[in-house]
Amino acid sequence: MTAEGFLEGRRLQMARGVLLQCIMGGYPAPRFYGGDDGDLALNAVPTQIHRLPWSDTPCALAICDADELDGRSSGLSTRGLLKRVVENYAAHGWQPVVATELEFFVFAPNPDPQRAFQPPAGLDGRREHGGSAFGVSSNNGLRPFFSEVYRCMAALGLPRDTVMHEMGVSQFEINLLHGDPLLLADQTFLFKHLLKEVALKHGLTVVCMAKPLAHTPGSSMHIHQSVVEQGSGSNIFSAEDGQATPAFYHFIAGQQAALADFTLLFAPYVNSYQRLCHPFASPNNACWSQDNRAAGLRIPASTPEARRVENRLPGADANPYLALAASLAAGLYGLEQQLQPSAPIQGEFEVPNKLTLPCTLHAAIERLKNSRLAVELFGTEFIEGYIASKTMELSSYLDEITPWERHILAGPA
Repeated sequence: MTAEGFLEGRRLQMARGVLLQCIMGGYPAPRFYGGDDGDLALNAVPTQIHRLPWSDTPCALAICDADELDGRSSGLSTRGLLKRVVENYAAHGWQPVVATELEFFVFAPNPDPQRAFQPPAGLDGRREHGGSAFGVSSNNGLRPFFSEVYRCMAALGLPRDTVMHEMGVSQFEINLLHGDPLLLADQTFLFKHLLKEVALKHGLTVVCMAKPLAHTPGSSMHIHQSVVEQGSGSNIFSAEDGQATPAFYHFIAGQQAALADFTLLFAPYVNSYQRLCHPFASPNNACWSQDNRAAGLRIPASTPEARRVENRLPGADANPYLALAASLAAGLYGLEQQLQPSAPIQGEFEVPNKLTLPCTLHAAIERLKNSRLAVELFGTEFIEGYIASKTMELSSYLDEITPWERHILAGPA
């Protein structure tokens, strides 16, 4: 839209079906988004209109709410789902507080998808070979890229906590500062967009796939969650004496009760399960533990004021609005039903069957398809439409014959 049209208040509209578009470009049957495929109104969020600092031509981006033409939030909008979850907390006098940790890889350009990704050449002309986790000079070869990333983050008002080199080859992690869930989802979305755009300017490729390299750690989007009282801001997970409250355990139990049903909301693609089923600190379970990275629900070491639950299931490929909505809705379900969690685990452990999660896209689709809880929390329209879109993506994947199959199976008689 032109700047003039935007400032004049012209309404921007979009077909409802776009919200269910598959990653291949197709759409599920029209019945999932309305037989007429009518329009939605895209209403800009006033606090989320940004000049894009990396653009050579003056350009702005506005994050929008997708609303029905009568003003109601669309049932297909993931941002709308997250808003409703936050409103449900507010009805109890609570405010959820979250932070996201996003991991990503920086690669050389990859014009041929048949070839594996490789790290870019650094300023010294050499490519990283690994072993640089948390190294103080590990991003020297990418310093011009990261310098512009930091500059653009400041221009967009994205506060960063820490940035570090992660375990993988040319893999990095950023921790965004904790705050309101809707704000953090917007910031996570903006940061991912920023990364890819700035990378292109520097002749690089940023990849937020869950598992872009074999035999290498995948990329997660861990979610840290706590709940505070509105007004006082006190953490409902901690009592005055510093001990954990019943609410803390109810929240954990809600996560445990829902994570298996909601796995498809945290791990949306075929590649997501490459990360979960070949775990390098990417637990595919609903166990909980004090500071154990093998548990899907980790309680980081902290002061009582900062007591929180870290959901380690989502990958970097997850939709931040949907992942936050699903995780927080699960916690609220536990609070409202006063559920009790399993016993915590420590050290090396075997995952009980009841706490295992789907480990393929097909299994996750089937689990969500049979979840009454998901329909109760997110509505039939969204769940059925989302499943229809993901089923099309799985079918498209199964239509492919992979290089592995040609390499391994062409020989046997």
